[in-house]
Amino acid sequence: MAGKLENENMNPGKRKGLSRAGRTWLIIGLVVVVAAGAFAIYRVRANATAASSYQTTTLARGNLNATIGATGNVRANQTAIISWQTSGTVDSVDAVVGDQVGAGITLASLSTTSLAQNVVMARADLVTAQQNLTSVLNSNTQRAQAQLNLADAQKSANSATDTLSGLLATNHGGTSADITYARAQLTLAQQSYDQAKNFYDNVKDRPDTDSLKAQAYTSFYNAQQALWRAQGNLNYYLQVPSGSDIDVARAKLALAQAQLADAQREWDRLKNGPDQNDVAAAQARVDAAQATLNYSRLAAPFAGTVTEADPMVGDQVSAGTMGFRVDDLSRLQVDVQVSEVDINNVVLGQPAVVTFDAVAGKVYHGKVVDVSRVGTSVQNVVNFNVTVELTDPDADVKPGMTASVTITIQSLENVLLVPNSGVHLVNSQRVVYILRNGQLMEIPVTLGASDDTMSVVVSGDLSVGDVLVLNPPTNFTPGGGGGARSIFGGG
Repeated sequence: MAGKLENENMNPGKRKGLSRAGRTWLIIGLVVVVAAGAFAIYRVRANATAASSYQTTTLARGNLNATIGATGNVRANQTAIISWQTSGTVDSVDAVVGDQVGAGITLASLSTTSLAQNVVMARADLVTAQQNLTSVLNSNTQRAQAQLNLADAQKSANSATDTLSGLLATNHGGTSADITYARAQLTLAQQSYDQAKNFYDNVKDRPDTDSLKAQAYTSFYNAQQALWRAQGNLNYYLQVPSGSDIDVARAKLALAQAQLADAQREWDRLKNGPDQNDVAAAQARVDAAQATLNYSRLAAPFAGTVTEADPMVGDQVSAGTMGFRVDDLSRLQVDVQVSEVDINNVVLGQPAVVTFDAVAGKVYHGKVVDVSRVGTSVQNVVNFNVTVELTDPDADVKPGMTASVTITIQSLENVLLVPNSGVHLVNSQRVVYILRNGQLMEIPVTLGASDDTMSVVVSGDLSVGDVLVLNPPTNFTPGGGGGARSIFGGG
């Protein structure tokens, strides 16, 4: 038995097992497996090392206030520069910087003796105009005269109507045969009259007791009566009175009616009291005189604060010389320029936050009170004016200060948010980079509203809990088209 074992050990080539070639391939396989394992371990460690160098954040839902930012300057609700409108010597100064003044309050006035003649005469004109206005408002004389004129005009019109009616009442017409017959009768009557007159003329010197004279006079008298009747009959058919008489009567009636209409209008204008046009005209004369007289003084056009006061007693001023500035500081406003891209998102009443470099550490609030409907173009950039009124100003805020205004145009709740610093632009497409299973992935996204730090994700393969890479490598290849470029700055 021992010999058998000895023989086997001494002849190893005869043992059952792998050949030399088999053992070679086995060794090669073992080397490959070991190398693959080592490479995998290297890749894991490399990815872990790369991942550890990224700046990351986890996506989550939250609330976002979409805003628009702009700068502008504070201004008062109203501002007035009050200048002298005539020349003269300052006689009194009644207001200083900081005074609260009401509308119409005199701030300064000129000496009467130094005023131009037209201003001095305005005082007398004002007295006359006020008296005239009082007369128009209170006097009944004009109304009574109008009533009398109406009565007279009515009487004249009635008389003219009666005259024309009387003429027209005797204005008869006849047929041609009637007129021809009346003329023939008139011819015969005229002939009989002439014969009777000649006969009477021959015997008229005889005594009245002469029978021939009596017979001649009787024939003459009868012929004369017959002639008058024939003439009247013809006149009846020839439309007598004449046409000219009727035309005159008609013209007089037209005139009387026109005068009646004028009188009626005047009475209608005054019967219920002073005519408002007369009152307005009288008031205008008072106002004109008062306006000229007001050249002698400066007055506040509205209630406000005196912010500049130049005149001093004794100053010689002329028309156009600046006297005072008055500002209504009860309402402070900021005018800002908003791009045409954003203007349709701005509406009245939207809240705003206002800060000032000149007022450190304070935040003020306001609201949109005016949105311009017309834009202005400067170097092909169109902007619209938006006015924000401060709702909590204090004494530190002064007109003229530069203000930073942030208008909240939309408030969104429970939306998926992505940091603006993590959004990049690749080939005109917004993208973000996330880590999934240790691998960096480029995800195209569509964004909605945004504020200074965050944007709303409208679409894209993102969900709550995704790890967002804020500093992806510039030579990232899978996204295609080269490295990423931040669209919000940085990167």
